[in-house]
Amino acid sequence: MLTVLAGLSSCKNQDFDVDTTLKKAEKQFTVLLDASYAENKIPRSLDEHGKIDWAKRKMDWTQGFFPGACWKLYEFTNDEKWKEGAHHFQNLFIDAKDINTTHDLGFMFYCSFGEGYKLTKNEDYKQVVIDASESLISRYDPIVGCIKSWDFGKDRWTFPVIIDNMLNLEMLFEASILTGNDKYKHIAINHANTTLKNHFRDDYSTWHVVDYNPEDGSVFKKLTHQGLHNESSWARGQSWALYGYTMCYRYTKDPKYLEQAKNVAAFVKGNLPEDFVPIWDFDVKDKDIMYKDASAAAVYASAYLELYTYTKNTAYKELAENILKSLSSDAYFSEFGKNRGFILEHSVGNFPRNGEIDVPINYADYYYLEALLRLKHINEE
Repeated sequence: MLTVLAGLSSCKNQDFDVDTTLKKAEKQFTVLLDASYAENKIPRSLDEHGKIDWAKRKMDWTQGFFPGACWKLYEFTNDEKWKEGAHHFQNLFIDAKDINTTHDLGFMFYCSFGEGYKLTKNEDYKQVVIDASESLISRYDPIVGCIKSWDFGKDRWTFPVIIDNMLNLEMLFEASILTGNDKYKHIAINHANTTLKNHFRDDYSTWHVVDYNPEDGSVFKKLTHQGLHNESSWARGQSWALYGYTMCYRYTKDPKYLEQAKNVAAFVKGNLPEDFVPIWDFDVKDKDIMYKDASAAAVYASAYLELYTYTKNTAYKELAENILKSLSSDAYFSEFGKNRGFILEHSVGNFPRNGEIDVPINYADYYYLEALLRLKHINEE
């Protein structure tokens, strides 16, 4: 970790070109694609020995990101190998679309089948998105006004809702467009409104978990599961908030969502370090656990770019570019062939539970590729 931190100050001085970087990313990701075909499994991260940690076949919230990254590379290259790879690997978990024991169905199915439908208009992909949306809304409680996040941890909470859940709303907004049925959109809006009311502090940082009383919708308590402590600002949690409310504005054009996104954007900007890549929690002071989280930075970059498209505030675009320059530097971008083909190094999954600390993670690569493509499209306009 200390070696990584020492090498970061030079990131801003390195050359950065979007197309060149995407080509480098494609070359690196081909290594991971080949390894995944060899095992017929979806790569999630690397373990402490540098071996691939494969996603659980039946249920793993991260498994949509690898085929999703393949779709991103297909969008960039139009190379059939990425289309074929995306199709193959997303079908490994297609049966999970009918599972209603998790809120993560948006991550799993919109980042894979949803991305595929946008690019191919394959009707089978469309139906999977609709089916997964049906499963997701079964977790909605109208008294609480939210989709329940987890069924585990009953000794810690009753009706937990995590800020991450904001990202799963994208699939519901799309399901209403695909079906013409507004029930999905209405649930997404109610969830976003309840979260806006209860999940944020006065400075627009967010708690990770809000526990609700399903009998009357009141709040039992606010706490964390992946952050440093209950009152800290978990870095990736802030990214879900920034991305989530920017995305909600995309679908609704409700000004309160745009205002919330701008407020969260200001909070994040005020807490980013010199190299624009956060420590896994903004409140970490102990140098021994100051691990960087490239995954949070990648989500920030993508969200800032979308926010720029609605506001035309060039400060958002400049900040996103600085984040991407840093992530594309030698400090974070894997040397070709290293890290088994993952693109970005230095992410943190769940520090308090000793899960995936300072390793490559598939969702970091997914949002990094998405941010690069968003910047490419903006620059081409």
